[in-house]
Amino acid sequence: MGSVQDYSFSGIPELISVRALLFDFDGTIIDSTDAIVKNWQKLGKEMGVDPNLILATSHGRRSIDVLKLYDPARANWDYVCELEGRIPKEFGSDAIEIPGARKLLQELDELEVPWAVVTSGTRPLLTGWLDVLKLVQPKTLVVAEDVQNGKPDPACYLLGREKLGMGDATDIIVIEDAPSGILAGKAAGFKVVGLATTHTVEQVKEAGADWIVRDLRSLSAKTYQEGTAKVEIRDALII
Repeated sequence: MGSVQDYSFSGIPELISVRALLFDFDGTIIDSTDAIVKNWQKLGKEMGVDPNLILATSHGRRSIDVLKLYDPARANWDYVCELEGRIPKEFGSDAIEIPGARKLLQELDELEVPWAVVTSGTRPLLTGWLDVLKLVQPKTLVVAEDVQNGKPDPACYLLGREKLGMGDATDIIVIEDAPSGILAGKAAGFKVVGLATTHTVEQVKEAGADWIVRDLRSLSAKTYQEGTAKVEIRDALII
């Protein structure tokens, strides 16, 4: 499979109208891969499970769902929230923002465009990273413990729409990096911008992303009037 550099991201700028944006978090707004790897390596050793086995299936999935496979006794919200709350404190220097994230979130905030973070992480993990990286604080959150089933189940994105007060609107875009999240966004009935930040272009494409971009530098919020935002998508892969 080719790397991002093997593809031509040369799509002409496209202006789309949306009522709201729903963002995944890790791999989409921040990249905490190194921190997550260190966390699972540490936990894998404690559980007597090969960390590489865990890491092969953990990205984009809730920790509680991963733990159900390898150590069900730990698969409870008290343990998972405490575990994930420690990650930004222990490995804070191992996370960076995805290029373009800070600028895009500031644009949305200044224009007062409705947006939410819909993450497979817990609330302590999300708030911990936002504090470490000093990013715009989302007013609306859907976190791992808010839904019974994690991605690719669409429940999280449907809850995000509900929390934003969007009724049954479908003119909402989901911004995701992981195939499980892309599948969740599509199953919810929304169009999806897939970021080629953590998975191959082939994996993002196969999951059904409507647009594929390198990172958030390809997105910008232009206007917000009468409940509709104009969002520009540049340099997308021509699918």
